[in-house]
Amino acid sequence: MLKIGDIEIKNPVVLAPMAGVCNSAFRLTVKEFGAGLVCAEMVSDKGILFNNEKTLGMLYIDEREKPLSLQIFGGEKETLVEAAKFVDKNTNADIIDINMGCPVPKITKCDAGAKWLLDPSKIYDVVAAIVDAVEKPVTVKMRIGWDENHIYAVENAQAVERAGGKAVAVHGRTRVQMYEGKADWNIIKQVKEAVNIPVIGNGDVQTPQDAKRMLEETGVDGVMIGRAALGNPWMIYRTVRYLETGELIPEPSVREKIEVCILHLDRLIALKNEHIAIKEMRKHAAWYLKGIRGNAKIRNEINECNTREELVTLLMNFVEEVENKQQSNAQAV
Repeated sequence: MLKIGDIEIKNPVVLAPMAGVCNSAFRLTVKEFGAGLVCAEMVSDKGILFNNEKTLGMLYIDEREKPLSLQIFGGEKETLVEAAKFVDKNTNADIIDINMGCPVPKITKCDAGAKWLLDPSKIYDVVAAIVDAVEKPVTVKMRIGWDENHIYAVENAQAVERAGGKAVAVHGRTRVQMYEGKADWNIIKQVKEAVNIPVIGNGDVQTPQDAKRMLEETGVDGVMIGRAALGNPWMIYRTVRYLETGELIPEPSVREKIEVCILHLDRLIALKNEHIAIKEMRKHAAWYLKGIRGNAKIRNEINECNTREELVTLLMNFVEEVENKQQSNAQAV
C-alpha cells in the first residue's frame, strides 16, 4: 500500500495531473477503473487568491474521487502559501501538490512550473513554508531537471523531504525535452535511493508491462500514468490487475469504449453545461476512438457536433458500422 502522510492509497497506480483534462468528470471515470490516487489539473495560485470564478470551479471534487491530490502552481512563495491555505481549509482534497514540472513557456516565464527546478534552496523554502501553513500532506511533482546540464533531481527531492514534503513524483524528462525523447528512469531510481519519502515515477508508461518494469527497475513506490490514460481508462484497470495478479486483461470492445465515452460526456455536461462540454469532449472522443479501424472520417465529423444528441448519434452509428463489419468478416471466414 502506498501511504502519503496519513493518506492510505490502496494501490500504486496514480493518474497524472494533466492540464485541460483532469477535471472531476475525467477523474471520477478513471477512479472507477481502479486508480489508487487521482490528481486534479493544476490550478493557479493567483486565480484562487483573486477569486476567479473559473479557477474556483476547478477546485470541485466529487467525494467518490477520493483520495485526491489537488495541484497548485505559481512562481512566488507568498502567493503559493496563501493558495495552499485556501485549498487546505476550503476543499475536500486529501493532498496538496505543488507543480514544479510544467514545461509550458507561459508558466515558466512566471517563474512557475519547471522554473523551480533550477534552485533546490528555493524549493526548500517554498515547501517548508507551505508545510508550516497547512494540515494536509504536501507533495511535489517535478521533472528531472531544466535541461541536460541542469539535472538536480536528487538535490531537489532531498530539499522537498527536508522541508517536510510527504512524497515526490518525478517525470523522467527535462523541461527542454517537453514530451519528446525518452524518459530517464535511471534518474528516477537515483531519486528513490536518495530519499525516504515515497517516490512516484512518471514517463513512458504506455502499457501495464511498462508500469511493472518501472516499479521493478527503479524501486519507486508508485507509478503515474498520464497520456496513456487519455480516452483509455482501461489502461488504469488493466495495470492495476496486472500488478496484482499478473493477468493481462484484454482490450475493451468498440462498444465498451464508446459507452464509457458517453458516460464521460454526460459527467462533463453535468459539470460544465452542454455547450462547453461538447467543445471539450471533441478531443476526448477522438482519444476514445484512437486505434479503432476506420475512425478518420468520424474524428472529423465530431468537430462539427454542437449537441449531446448529435455526438451520441454519431458515435453509436459508428459502433453499429464497426460491429456489422466485424460480423461480415467473421461470416466470410
